[in-house]
Amino acid sequence: MRSKPTTIKEIARMLNISPSSVSRGLHDHPSIGAVTREKIKQLAKSLNYEPNHAAILFQKGKTYTIGVILPELSEHFFSTAISAIEDEAMKKNYTVIFAQSHDDYELEVKLVEKMKNQRVDGLLVSISKDTSKFDHFEKLNTFNIPVVFFDRIPPFKNVHYVACSLESATVKAVNYLLKKGHRTIGLINGPTTLYASEERKEGYIQAISYNRLKFDPTLVVNCDLTEKGTIAAANEFINHKRKPTAIVAFNDYVALFLIKYFKKLDVINDFDVVSYANLPFISYLDHSPVASVEQYPYLQGQKAANILLDLISNPNVENQAYFNTIVESDLVVNNEN
Repeated sequence: MRSKPTTIKEIARMLNISPSSVSRGLHDHPSIGAVTREKIKQLAKSLNYEPNHAAILFQKGKTYTIGVILPELSEHFFSTAISAIEDEAMKKNYTVIFAQSHDDYELEVKLVEKMKNQRVDGLLVSISKDTSKFDHFEKLNTFNIPVVFFDRIPPFKNVHYVACSLESATVKAVNYLLKKGHRTIGLINGPTTLYASEERKEGYIQAISYNRLKFDPTLVVNCDLTEKGTIAAANEFINHKRKPTAIVAFNDYVALFLIKYFKKLDVINDFDVVSYANLPFISYLDHSPVASVEQYPYLQGQKAANILLDLISNPNVENQAYFNTIVESDLVVNNEN
C-alpha cells in the first residue's frame, strides 16, 4: 500500500519550526541559517519529499498545460498536427492534454467544460462537423482562457484561427480537372455546418464561372463524411442526367469511400477523383485520386500552438486584435495517373 507523500507541514512539525521556514529553507532563502537549512534538506531527503508542483503553479496562476480538442486523433492529418503542437509546447515547458470530440457537438461541449475544470491555460480546437453554436467557447472568456481554432474553424473572423486556404485550393483542383478535359465535375461536399464546406463550394463556383461554364447546383452534394453518406452522394452522380466524369471529394477519406464503391460497381475508370489532405496512404492505392490538396497539418498545428502560447504569455494582446492566419495550399498531382 502506497504511503501518502510527505508534506512541508510534516517536516515543520518534526523540526518544530513553521511551514514557511521549511519552504524558505528548501529554497535556500538567506533568512534561514545554514545549519537549519541543512537539517531541513536532510530530513526532506530522508522522507523522499517532493514539491507539489500543481500547488506551486496554482499559486502562480498558471498550470502550464494547454488543451487540444480534435474530431479524431486517429486521422493522420490531426496526428501530424498534434506532433507540431507537442513540439512547440515542449519548447515553452508546457504539457498538452488531448481529447476527441468524435465529431459530436454535445461531446465537444462537455470536453470544453472539462478542459476549463482542468484549469488549462489555453485551448486549441478543431471543431466537430456538427458544431453550429459556439457559446461553450465564448464562456471561456470569463475565465481568461484563450482559444485558437485550426483547420476546422468557426464561420466568423472575431476569433483566433489558423486554416488552409480551401477556396483557392478548390479553384486549383477544379482548374486541374478542366485542363484534363473534364466539363462536368461534381463536388461531394461536407456538412453545411462546416465553414470549410462553404469555402469548397465558393472555390468550385469560382473556377466553373471563370472558365465560362454554367454552375449547376445539383452537381454539389453535401454528405456527412461517412461511408454511407459518400455512397448516397455517389449514387446521385451516377444517376444524374449530367453524369460527371470527375468528382472533387471533401477529403481523402471520402475519396477512399468513393473509389471503393466505384470499384464495386466496376465504374472506377469512368471517373477522375481529386481530394484534400494528401495523406500518405493514397499513394499506395491501386486506384488513387489523380490529385490531392496538401493542407500542411504540421504547419497549421505549429502556427496555432505558437499563437496560443503568445496569447497566454501576453494576455493583453487578446483585447487588441484577432490572429487570422491562412496557410496556402498546394495541389499535389499523382504522377501515376
